[in-house]
Amino acid sequence: MTWVSLALVAFGVADLVRARNGRMPLGSAPLAGVVTLVLLAVITGVDGVADVVALVVTAGGLVGWVATSRRTQADGRRAWLPLGLFASLVVVLLGFSGFASVPDGPLAGWLRWADLPWATDVSVSRVLLLAGLVSFNLATGNIIVRLVLLAIGALRSDQVVAAQSPSADPQPADRLKGGRLLGPMERLVILGLGLAGEFGAASIVIAAKGLLRFPEIQAAARTSPPPPSSRVGIDDVTEYFLVGSFVSWLVALGSLALARG
Repeated sequence: MTWVSLALVAFGVADLVRARNGRMPLGSAPLAGVVTLVLLAVITGVDGVADVVALVVTAGGLVGWVATSRRTQADGRRAWLPLGLFASLVVVLLGFSGFASVPDGPLAGWLRWADLPWATDVSVSRVLLLAGLVSFNLATGNIIVRLVLLAIGALRSDQVVAAQSPSADPQPADRLKGGRLLGPMERLVILGLGLAGEFGAASIVIAAKGLLRFPEIQAAARTSPPPPSSRVGIDDVTEYFLVGSFVSWLVALGSLALARG
């Protein structure tokens, strides 16, 4: 899992950087991800020949992920490409993970020196994996959800939104506010509760989201004009909510499966 952990941290950092709404230079996101990848490899002593090959493959996949997902969010097309690229990279890294070095290096020495309560019996591999899953759920998970919504037409691309007049109908995302913030929080809570063995509490979090969103969905039903005068009705809002929620939950549950594997 060493290579996958490094990749998840790098992807998470890159996606956190580009989530700054265009305030950062165009190439800053992949650069931040690649630099993070190299620094982590250095401080964990992951520097064997096979490790270097895996890091190069991961860096190439990271650059491709940022480029293709950014293009898909702009024009709404070929959402399968970045999703397939990310999935393929994870499968390849997992498939050849037996060649990976056991992480140690300066990070292991620092953990022993710091004598942190939670790190007493925790290996560097475990720390890397948890860091990767947290960063992945914070930023990359949001992009995966957005790509799936674009693929099924439940979300409009950036180009379509920019070309619309101010009086145009809002898209479903405008009817349900806070998704980009609530999604990462929800995934992290599910991941944390699952790692603590509190699966019942995690299921309550999932159920609570539906209850909290129900008034907003009802409001959308009352305010939406009847077809064909409106392009966004209650069906669109419901599809956006259900698909986005299920994809977000699958990301969290997949992360939990990796963490507990």
